[in-house]
Amino acid sequence: MFSKALLVAFLSLSLTASTFAAPAQDFGFHPPSNNNKGNQNNQEECSAVKTVTVTAAAAASTAASGSSGKGGNNAAGNGAAGNNKAGTTSAAAASATAATLAVASSAASSVASSAASTATSAASSGGDIQSSLTLDPSVIAQGFENNGQAVQEAGQVASLTSSNNFINFCATVPNLPITNGQQITTGSCNPAPMGIIAATTNMPSSKFVFPPNFGTVKANTEFTVQMAINNLETGFFVNANQNFFAAPQQVNTAGNIQGHSHVVIEQIDSLTSTNPTDPTKFAFFKGLNAVASNGILTADVTAGLPAGTYRLASINTAANHQPVLVAIAQHGALDDMIYFTVTDDGQPAAGSNSTAAASSNAASSASSSAAAATSSAASVGGLKGGKKSRK
Repeated sequence: MFSKALLVAFLSLSLTASTFAAPAQDFGFHPPSNNNKGNQNNQEECSAVKTVTVTAAAAASTAASGSSGKGGNNAAGNGAAGNNKAGTTSAAAASATAATLAVASSAASSVASSAASTATSAASSGGDIQSSLTLDPSVIAQGFENNGQAVQEAGQVASLTSSNNFINFCATVPNLPITNGQQITTGSCNPAPMGIIAATTNMPSSKFVFPPNFGTVKANTEFTVQMAINNLETGFFVNANQNFFAAPQQVNTAGNIQGHSHVVIEQIDSLTSTNPTDPTKFAFFKGLNAVASNGILTADVTAGLPAGTYRLASINTAANHQPVLVAIAQHGALDDMIYFTVTDDGQPAAGSNSTAAASSNAASSASSSAAAATSSAASVGGLKGGKKSRK
């Protein structure tokens, strides 16, 4: 009769053959579709690990039983005391199994480490992480799990929280369509991330040059809106009908947002009106898609405007038309808004705020001119004095 250890060895060989015949995925290992040599090696190592695991389990069972082989105690039962052939064979088998187990353990660790390293490497360099459908751990914002209620202010509400960057947020509002790059007037849910947030040193701002605040232009006559812009790399705009809000905000190498601006003119009741306007109604709208010239963006109001009172505002945006995003909550206005009137003769109406503003502007202009003249005279005098001192 064969000893139990020998039967275990036969059982191990039988299971080994069976294991090698099993497909790789049965072991929980799913190699990439690219069946290169490295992947083949990984599959082979996984098969070896499975075989050794079975052998080790059988050997452990034999060792635990401490049974005696015919003609003497085996190695598991009595160690060095076993003096027959069966005992010696058992000892050798146990020793070989232990050594193989150690190698298997090392191989398993190596395979796991290699798989993790390969996955990381593929994601970061070899593969295109931007086309992956899996959230990369390096971009998980753990702060999103905090609802902000540890320190509260009066009236403060809890923030929504997420452990996966809200990647499936739009699934919580199945009644709304995905924005999908379109301007859906009935509302939608947009899955695109906000993107690169501009630093405080790169916050954009704008200021209208013409018309001036409380200025007046002639009715139904062409005029050109002029707006100074700062810290916005202009000339970046995408297809508004196909790529609306469809990509994150980007910045240039200097940290300035890449985007463009818009101007919108709305008619209001009067310069003293406090009634909220209807955003669906406006007298003029224009996207300023061109690159600013000497820091100035322009829009031609070719048909002019009917007589009335108006407000003019800018809408500074990133390339995909989303309002610009900056690093802090407390900051000055990133857009400008002014008020002006349109009259039949282009002159301010008597007794209106625009008349007072015009007088104020005239006085300010005169004061500025006088100051400039004084400065110029002083400069010339200093230059002459300098020449005299050099003679």
